Amino acid sequence: MIKKQLLLIIAVTTLGYINTANAQSPISGFMQGKGKGNVSISYSSEKYDEVYLVPEQVDGVPVFNEVQISSTSLYATYGITDQLDVVLSLPYIASKGNASQDVLNNLNFSNERKGIQDVSVFVKYNPFYFDYGSSSLRLIGALGLKTPVGNYKENEGLQSIIAIGNRSTTLSAIGLAMFKMNSGFFASGQFGGNLASNDVPNSYISEIKLGYAIKGFYGDAFVANQTSTSGVDILGEGFQGFFPATQVNYTKIGLNLYVPVYNSLGVAAGASTLVDGRNIGKATGFYGALVYKF
Repeated sequence: MIKKQLLLIIAVTTLGYINTANAQSPISGFMQGKGKGNVSISYSSEKYDEVYLVPEQVDGVPVFNEVQISSTSLYATYGITDQLDVVLSLPYIASKGNASQDVLNNLNFSNERKGIQDVSVFVKYNPFYFDYGSSSLRLIGALGLKTPVGNYKENEGLQSIIAIGNRSTTLSAIGLAMFKMNSGFFASGQFGGNLASNDVPNSYISEIKLGYAIKGFYGDAFVANQTSTSGVDILGEGFQGFFPATQVNYTKIGLNLYVPVYNSLGVAAGASTLVDGRNIGKATGFYGALVYKF
């Protein structure tokens, strides 16, 4: 019983690093065009009170009972040329627990950690475009850098259950193919790799989207995956108490919608949930965004 309780307590300390750090890919199969782009402000919220561990899924989050993570993010993309886009994102994150005041007083903890997290900058290049009359195929490559800009902490013992990041600088390379029909239906697939610092394991990422895009509407459904190439399981062989070094795998499904509302302004919304994972919280989340296109 003591060992199981210890497993529960230590396991969730890694979760704050993951759910705020891994959303769907910032890279899509659509190019902006020279001098065109968009800027969006979004608000998202996700919650979990279950944990994917090895070898079992665990109910409840020790100390904090459950964790809710909200994020206000700036996202912008701009077409330098018709074949070259730059993409930027910067989130402000608040991670909140639901511990009682007595627990907080006894442990000298806080129910919240918040601040600016990591800035991400991607450059994507579309060297190949094939037109088949009623359909087309794009082949795109992207390189990205994500690095911390806030002064948040990633290793505060059990307080790190609600940490907002892992303080890793990550280089990413992604390849993407998108097939689109003139009617608006499209399918895209991408695969890439992340090279991380701060003892965070490197990982492979993938995403598949099916959607419909016309002038007055956009919608897609996606499946996203991450598979770490190394790392340890919590309380497994080689685990030394540094939670960003754990092996984190997940499968996430979700959907996105966008509609224009007035001139260059539009609104977007979406939802996602984890359906499988390893060393990660079983989170379900929603978002909404105001989008300005130019």
